[in-house]
Amino acid sequence: MDSTRLEALAARLRERNFEVLIVADAAGARSTVLALLPEGAEVHSGKSKTLEDAGIFDELMYSGRYDFLRIRLRQLDHETQAGEIRKLGAAPDFMLGSVQAVTEAGQLVAASGSGSQIGPYASGAGHLILVIGSQKVVPDLDAALRRITEHVQPYEDKRLRELMGEGAQLARVLILERDFRPGRTTVVLVREPIGV
Repeated sequence: MDSTRLEALAARLRERNFEVLIVADAAGARSTVLALLPEGAEVHSGKSKTLEDAGIFDELMYSGRYDFLRIRLRQLDHETQAGEIRKLGAAPDFMLGSVQAVTEAGQLVAASGSGSQIGPYASGAGHLILVIGSQKVVPDLDAALRRITEHVQPYEDKRLRELMGEGAQLARVLILERDFRPGRTTVVLVREPIGV
């Protein structure tokens, strides 16, 4: 994506109370996100190919530098500790992830099967950091929803069928029109395509 369009998008996002950092590539996204996280911070993330492609997920999972909630959640029993799992994932200090589309006007559109990241994205997390590749920029909300149904959903369905033997569902869509509090959400725009 050319610099003029990306800068215009960044301006629209800032008008909506989103902090914006523009980086060149996956390595830039990784170093930028990690610089935003204090050592030992409580961090949660949705399952995100964008975070995986940037090497952020592995850093959270294996470095030992953060209190990564996915590690703690894996140790809990889904039958007997479902309430604790739900509460722990609902309001992390830092939530990391991506969205499936961002409109040129600056609306962020996230889609989910389980909806587990929707609450923290909307209001539960103290800080939200979203890494967004340039291929996710679309003209408007109609195009964002088409991108989800025609591109992202088929990809996720195929991936889950190969991995787990069952497909993905699209159950929830969240549109972040603006942030209610300046400084809560940081959008890391990546000039190169990253993620799905």
